[in-house]
Amino acid sequence: MVELEPMGPVLPWWRVRMVWLVVAGPAIVVVAGFTTLAIAIRGGDRPLLEASTAPAGAQAPATQGRNHVLQPRR
Repeated sequence: MVELEPMGPVLPWWRVRMVWLVVAGPAIVVVAGFTTLAIAIRGGDRPLLEASTAPAGAQAPATQGRNHVLQPRR
């Protein structure tokens, strides 16, 4: 049986960059999940009690607003 020799120096696991990619990706997702959970438990956003304070023209249907923007001024 032939024993293979390593191609280069054998590094400890913490010196291999690919290990950090494999470990750091899921770790970041777990931290983001706990952060989102903390925001949700604290209450998040509060609903608005007032009606919108935008002028009446700003609440026109989207198609009318789009068509108004696309028409050239005369």
